[in-house]
Amino acid sequence: MKIEQIYTGCLAQGAYYIESEGEVAIIDPLRETQAYIDKANTNNAKIKYVFETHFHADFVSGHVDLAKKTGATIVYGPGAETTYEIHSAKDDETFKLGNIIIKALHTPGHTLESTSFLLIDENGKNHAIFSGDTLFLGDVGRPDLAIKSDLTKEDLAGMLFDSLRSKIMPLADDVIVYPAHGAGSACGKNLSKETVGFIGDQKKTNYALRANMTKAEFVEEVLDGIAPPPQYFAKNAMMNKTGYDSFETVLKSGNSPLNPQDFEAMANHEEALVLDVRPESEFIKGHIPNSIFIGLNGQFAPWVGALIIDLKQPILLVVPEGKGKEAVTRLSRVGYDNTLGYLEGGLDAWIASGKETDNLESISAETFAKRINSEDINILDVRKDGEYKSSHLENAQHFALDFINTKMNEVSKDKTYHIHCAGGYRSVIAASILKARGYHNLVDIAGGFEAIKKTDLPTTDFVCPSTL
Repeated sequence: MKIEQIYTGCLAQGAYYIESEGEVAIIDPLRETQAYIDKANTNNAKIKYVFETHFHADFVSGHVDLAKKTGATIVYGPGAETTYEIHSAKDDETFKLGNIIIKALHTPGHTLESTSFLLIDENGKNHAIFSGDTLFLGDVGRPDLAIKSDLTKEDLAGMLFDSLRSKIMPLADDVIVYPAHGAGSACGKNLSKETVGFIGDQKKTNYALRANMTKAEFVEEVLDGIAPPPQYFAKNAMMNKTGYDSFETVLKSGNSPLNPQDFEAMANHEEALVLDVRPESEFIKGHIPNSIFIGLNGQFAPWVGALIIDLKQPILLVVPEGKGKEAVTRLSRVGYDNTLGYLEGGLDAWIASGKETDNLESISAETFAKRINSEDINILDVRKDGEYKSSHLENAQHFALDFINTKMNEVSKDKTYHIHCAGGYRSVIAASILKARGYHNLVDIAGGFEAIKKTDLPTTDFVCPSTL
């Protein structure tokens, strides 16, 4: 028996490759599927099943493509409805894979069809559970993503409480937990950085599995502090239900080099968004006017999903040398399939063709501190709500990047704004969006709040009520 976790940091997502006696199951695969097929072929094995723990909202799964290419059966939990052929498993239904068994445990709560898959080894022992978004390490899945007209998030949270206590907690302490996500995912509140654990440890440390916890207490705690889901979540879930274009088709059209003239013409005629994915330091020094920065070196796909409203938006890319394929691939993982191509030769080719560029003023935290002490300036803190509440500069205006598209009326084109995040990535994203919409008096603070804290500028820190 072989179990391999294939973890993708940008999405904080774990897919799984399971093999026994020449038969393979893939759990929650990524959009690009060739790596799974190659791995099976190398081992002279055949992919028999593709298990989906639920309709994912934070990424587009590769299940449809993988089934078409291999003939594998797609397995969802009870109640799943799709426009393509699947096997909708019954609760406790078993699937033979070589000399091991995979049992479907219906665990609704995160979504109605959410199902965990229990691996029973060749000796008949419960070995591991692939818990999807039902159980994370340190947390559980948010219960507000699958609300129907007759169900509330409180109803779903109650279902999750029952699922955890009837299906997960009775498992032995030595059963391995393989969750669908780790720290950085928006599918939970406080996920661990660890990506593999044990049931016993979770019973001891995970607040949601606390002994003697009532359902009412669970519902209150699991719903407390949940931020609104990113706008692309519902759209990705729908793609996972209804299907999508093949990844190869998307890659072929998107990974196309364009000279500056064709690039500019397509930007104008196709009303395409110019997306610059280079490091923020390069964008600051020079970029195509009105382009948006979201760098590949950060949480690229989630920020694209949060900020670019239309999945069908035509996109033109400015990429580091040799990164066109990677950028198109990572866009497709969250459903942005309408990439038209990338600028061949990058910004150097754009400049060599005589076209204009823009830049962004960026100053050090030390320079910012001197400036703020000598004049009255406007500060935009674009971090998340929890970060801002924990500690922020006095007089800083909270302007969370997550909701920038709906907060434009809170800033003025006549004012100059100094912008910071935690480390410098998100502030450049925010500045690029503001510049593209006509806000030109912007100054980025390099190093963000981490650098600002090293100066003598006063901050307002959160004080726990219990210490008052």
